[in-house]
Amino acid sequence: MRIGHYHLLDVFTDRAFGGNPLAVFTNGDGIPDATMQSIARELNLSETTFVLPPDDSQNTCRVRIFTPGSELPMAGHPTIGTAFVLAREGLVRPSDAKTTIVFEEGVGPVPVSIDWKGGAPGFIEMRQPLPKFGPRFEDAKSIAEMLSLEARDILETNLPIEVVSCGVPFLFVPINSLEAMERIRFRLDLWDHMLLGWAAQGVFVFTKGGRFSGSDVHSRMFAPGLGVHEDPATGGASGPLGCYLVRHQVISPESELRFVSEQGIEMGRPSFIKIRIGHRRGEITDVRVGGTCQYMGSGILELADLPPLEQRA
Repeated sequence: MRIGHYHLLDVFTDRAFGGNPLAVFTNGDGIPDATMQSIARELNLSETTFVLPPDDSQNTCRVRIFTPGSELPMAGHPTIGTAFVLAREGLVRPSDAKTTIVFEEGVGPVPVSIDWKGGAPGFIEMRQPLPKFGPRFEDAKSIAEMLSLEARDILETNLPIEVVSCGVPFLFVPINSLEAMERIRFRLDLWDHMLLGWAAQGVFVFTKGGRFSGSDVHSRMFAPGLGVHEDPATGGASGPLGCYLVRHQVISPESELRFVSEQGIEMGRPSFIKIRIGHRRGEITDVRVGGTCQYMGSGILELADLPPLEQRA
């Protein structure tokens, strides 16, 4: 059984082997849910997307997003990367210098803007839902132990360990230095004991500054509950990161916060995510995340028609 053609690309980078890899199936109509999940597990990328016809004809398409472990209601690098593939393949046509399309995702309609350069897609930016701030995790010592750090590496920031969601909840953990970020060794046994089934499955760790010129924040993200030990670029967490920074006045903006988060450095996959947070009188009014993509190639996935395992003897 031939499942279909897929595209492979790197997201939040301008060169091969950087950023976060993504597989995009541009014709996902008719693929069963369980098969979508099995494909994502087989490809073993952070996410795989399937493009389907929209439920509302006013929107561009419906996009389903799968990690190796589960389906997500929204994610950043799959949204940016899927828009890039549709534009590159001529499924979205240029309109002047910028085109806005709308994806149907699990959180509802997600607007995405595409900048064009010489008829090809360039910078792509998505709008994310406004943030929801969740519970705080008060035991910094336990979180530090899970990260193989000292409690002071967290406590010296004077910032909370807090859940923030712009569609998908992440636990944000502030760290006091780039040197401490490099020392992180994530302990799955302690995560399983402390956070399995908690308010957020993803642990997003960050510090001010960066290894690369132009970076404002250095980030890492761990999500074993989603089948992702460490993610090289997490767009779905970058919007909430910006909201966290605004709420706790870590970076003092005017009416709009603009900054770059670098991620994936320790994995050898440098990623650069541009984030914009609009706010007025302390209230966040707009959340946008964007970047560029590098096309890597394509393939065909074929499956043999085999009976279920329990029927094989």
